[in-house]
Amino acid sequence: MKKILNNEDWLAFLAGILIILLAWAGLFFQSPKFNWTDSESFLKLFTLSTNLAGIAGLLLILVTAGVLTNFLRKKKSSLLLLTILVVFSLGLLSQWISGYKPIRTYGFEYVIFALLSGIFIRSVFGLPKWIEENLHSEFFIKTGLVILGSGVIFGDIMKAGSLGLIQAVIVVLAVWFFAFWISKKLKVDDEMAMMLSSAVSICGVSAAIATAGAIKGDGKKLSYVVSLVLIVALPMLVLLPLAAKYMGLSPAQAGAWVGGTIDTSGAVVASGTLLGDEALKFSTIVKFSQNVLIGFAAVAISVFWIFRGRKTAQKGQDEKVNFGIIWERFPKFVLGFLAASLIFSFLVRPEAVAATKDYLKTVQTSFFAFAFVGIGLETDLSVLLKTGNGRPAWAFIIAQFFNILFTLLVAYFLFG
Repeated sequence: MKKILNNEDWLAFLAGILIILLAWAGLFFQSPKFNWTDSESFLKLFTLSTNLAGIAGLLLILVTAGVLTNFLRKKKSSLLLLTILVVFSLGLLSQWISGYKPIRTYGFEYVIFALLSGIFIRSVFGLPKWIEENLHSEFFIKTGLVILGSGVIFGDIMKAGSLGLIQAVIVVLAVWFFAFWISKKLKVDDEMAMMLSSAVSICGVSAAIATAGAIKGDGKKLSYVVSLVLIVALPMLVLLPLAAKYMGLSPAQAGAWVGGTIDTSGAVVASGTLLGDEALKFSTIVKFSQNVLIGFAAVAISVFWIFRGRKTAQKGQDEKVNFGIIWERFPKFVLGFLAASLIFSFLVRPEAVAATKDYLKTVQTSFFAFAFVGIGLETDLSVLLKTGNGRPAWAFIIAQFFNILFTLLVAYFLFG
């Protein structure tokens, strides 16, 4: 038990599952709203009692998670609460900015604003030691990923059709291996190559986060990959619908192409909307199908990473694999993601899933926003700009170009 309580992965597993089970038992609050269109609707966000109560509830969850994990790990910090309050405020600000209709329309997600706010604060004011000691960004990312599992419902995917899942599997495997291959050809380091490959092949930001957790990756590299994902998604959001119309693709083909290629959920919805309701339905199906693969991909990536590390350490010597080491290094939060997905797919009644869906999505988003503000605060902008002399960016762009062409081919034949 002592070993579990000192392990960040197990604590994230326990925290995420506890939040999910409490919601399943009916202990949850109404989710606050962040979407607005003008100054009047923005001010209304602060007059709704449910909104203020929801924000207070989110803060309570984050404070409780932070304090309990510090207590269980026997870490003392008198400034933990102040750190959580500062970073939580920046996380809320990022969600309000991304909730503005023109920004929302173009698929800019809260993650980029959370990152930028943290980077801006560090660049202008520096990073106080008391904040640095209390960020715990990885714990909040991993807990958010466990909660994310509750939104991956296998039944929804199968009802929507198996073609989307077939496309997702084909595209993810082909694009991931191509992206990793081109990254290594361009001499991108292994950690960055893994995150880039997952981001471009599976589902963008969430996949990059899951991969970083699975391989215990550097938060600064994760920040770089997330920035790439969001920057590259913007032109694709506009250009892919135009190309689909020019080529005369059917709504199903166009939607499957967009959903399988664009890396952020917000940009997929925005791009699918430009193609019409039918295309939007198919783009969402394919995107959800790829989301289902996050947990399985994280398992495969973590095992691959452990084998790769052992091979490097042994310099290619032939040695029997010790599965005890695999279990010891395996990211336990991935089990939480899979458990949450299985519970909400097969054990929870559909009415309960519908009732808690928005709440759990909001909590998960808050954990991610909180974590990415922390990653931004830990990121030196000058280092970020010089990362790999531009090689990771070229690797991502080339892999994304391959993704566009390969997914178009698969979508054309599967949905033709």
